[in-house]
Amino acid sequence: MMKFTVLTLFPEQVEAAFSHSIMKRAMEDGKIELRCINIRDYTKDPHGHVDDAPFGGGAGMLMQAEPIYEAFSDLQEKETPTKVIYCSPRGRIFSQKIAEELAGESHIAFLCGHYEGVDERALELTNAQCYSIGDYVLTGGELPALVMMDAIARMVDGVLTNNESADFESFEDNLLEYPQYTRPVEYEGLRVPDMLLSGHHKNIEEWRRKEAIKRTYLNRPDLLKNADLSKKDLEYLDELKKKGGECND
Repeated sequence: MMKFTVLTLFPEQVEAAFSHSIMKRAMEDGKIELRCINIRDYTKDPHGHVDDAPFGGGAGMLMQAEPIYEAFSDLQEKETPTKVIYCSPRGRIFSQKIAEELAGESHIAFLCGHYEGVDERALELTNAQCYSIGDYVLTGGELPALVMMDAIARMVDGVLTNNESADFESFEDNLLEYPQYTRPVEYEGLRVPDMLLSGHHKNIEEWRRKEAIKRTYLNRPDLLKNADLSKKDLEYLDELKKKGGECND
């Protein structure tokens, strides 16, 4: 079982995201456990403030170290997380590979910042590691934490059913997923590729592999440097490069 603990000012935002679909079922089945700790419950300010102006000046407010660490210390008294993650644009870029690595942890705590961030001492005291979901700024850490938890949870044994298998999805072998189709065969003048209707499984797998390589080449060529490509794959990639082309997705 994977345990997630989220230190946040908005626990209802996190809880709402886990009250639907696959994540809800995983919690009901005991595959995932979610606990939210409201940092505001640990402030000593009579007005419930958890932020203050930064030393040295600057725009905005910072979340204070004390309520964050008090909340974390209360958690530690019950169970110490195996890893603490702080969601920040300054962190290591989150990826599918990292999601798979983190799925091996037993208890991950997420610290969600707000305003202009958190007092650096909070990160030092909690030994938090920084991760980012992209080069942009959000109003709070809850959304990136939810993105990471969703990606990690999918890698936990038993969370996905056979029909929701994590195999052969985007980023498998560092390739984007091939295009997929379902009924009807033709819609609005657009037809399912004949290869997928052939029933020839080997040829279909070869077609899918080529489409995955093509889609990656056109949309995310940066992924190809770490892709697991066979000699046959590389030959096809060379053909694509010679032909050039533009993304049609």
